[in-house]
Amino acid sequence: MKRLVQPVQIIYALYAMILFVMIMFLVVPFVIIASFFGKYRGGNAVMQLAHWWADAWLFLIGMFHVRVVEQELVPHRAYIFISNHNSYMDIPQLLKAIRRPLRVLGKAEMAKVPVFGIIYKAAVVPVLRGSAAARAQSLRILRNVLSREISIFIAPEGTFNMSAHPLANFYDGAFKLAIETQTPIKPLLFLDAVERMHWRSVFAMTPGRLRTVYLEEVSPIGYTLEQLEEFKQQVYNLMEQKLIEYKASWILSAEQG
Repeated sequence: MKRLVQPVQIIYALYAMILFVMIMFLVVPFVIIASFFGKYRGGNAVMQLAHWWADAWLFLIGMFHVRVVEQELVPHRAYIFISNHNSYMDIPQLLKAIRRPLRVLGKAEMAKVPVFGIIYKAAVVPVLRGSAAARAQSLRILRNVLSREISIFIAPEGTFNMSAHPLANFYDGAFKLAIETQTPIKPLLFLDAVERMHWRSVFAMTPGRLRTVYLEEVSPIGYTLEQLEEFKQQVYNLMEQKLIEYKASWILSAEQG
């Protein structure tokens, strides 16, 4: 049976990738036009184009977004959104999940990808993880973004969680920024992204649902930078508990272990 399924899965993945590129080329001219309207207005327009791109692509490849709301978003409030991260499908999923002015903290290297880099530079706050000076510059940009009521998305694990644990260790950046700017953390759980496209291969793609769980926001009010670890751990524990509760597929259970 597996021998029969694998060729179909490869054809499906090729179809999805060709569509992705075709839509990207359609979007790029509008991104270039939007870039003339400045970093903030133009950036917001580029993000709206990215939302439409995700809508069209996911629809055409048979993936559908499902909202599971434990606490709804507050209109016109800037958040620091965070999520678990174990698939490239997290990117279109976050574009479906967060429908408001947004910037994403991402790897600076991705801006070098031909054509795609044009969109990436307009919608993402880049960071060079090996450079303390570059990270500090990124944080300054993020503070300015938040001051304009534009939300931010950060993957606090930094890279894919390729383990059987609910989460990898968190970096400090999102939580330090939350304390410094007094902006609430809004944790999201991406439950199905790794099922739709496993981190091992882009050819491991399947159609189906993409559930986003909107957890209760965590306020930094009352925390200082000296309590950064405590604040970070509070958010980590919440997300870990909920991933187990929702039976995230990559978690190795005690029975399996």
